[in-house]
Amino acid sequence: MTSPGPLIGVLAIQGDVREHLASLERAGARARPVGSTAELGGVEGLVIPGGESTTMSKLALADGLMTPLREARASGMPMYGSCAGMIMLADRVEDARPDQETVGGLDITVRRNAFGRQVDSFESEVPIPAVGEPDFPAVFIRAPWVEQVGPSVDVLARVERGGAEGTIVAVRQGPLLATAFHPELTGDTRIHELFVRMVIG
Repeated sequence: MTSPGPLIGVLAIQGDVREHLASLERAGARARPVGSTAELGGVEGLVIPGGESTTMSKLALADGLMTPLREARASGMPMYGSCAGMIMLADRVEDARPDQETVGGLDITVRRNAFGRQVDSFESEVPIPAVGEPDFPAVFIRAPWVEQVGPSVDVLARVERGGAEGTIVAVRQGPLLATAFHPELTGDTRIHELFVRMVIG
């Protein structure tokens, strides 16, 4: 009999919650929404979905979740952030409101809405060696990008944006994973499978 997969939560205060839940289930995890401190305490890993990072930050503070999220991250809980979730996990954010707070933990500097407005959304086939071939069908919607990484951060993917090396759009640092794009909208579960493996350890 196959053992059940890890129980992974999706922060359910704003954003693509249902899509991440479905992707996690297809990737072999048990998944449930997390909207309270009690629900956070019962999961082995957490996805912070895309959405609007300023709103997400405000709601996490208003709901009393920001401190428990930071404590869970500091205790070593694996976390994966997509798009706004990447911003929520970043230590430094450019073009953010002065009062915007993050969960932190990723030694990166991200720029909000770096690729432009909603009308500038695009898809790109992105090589991600960590998830194998073929290239990943990445969906960018008002996406951030990573402008700087610390020495302990692994760069997983870049897209060409006129620079010699391209722009960083996926990173990992220990138990923390982040992408500037939305894998939950593609039907390709390889990013979620990578995160499930990280949770299993």
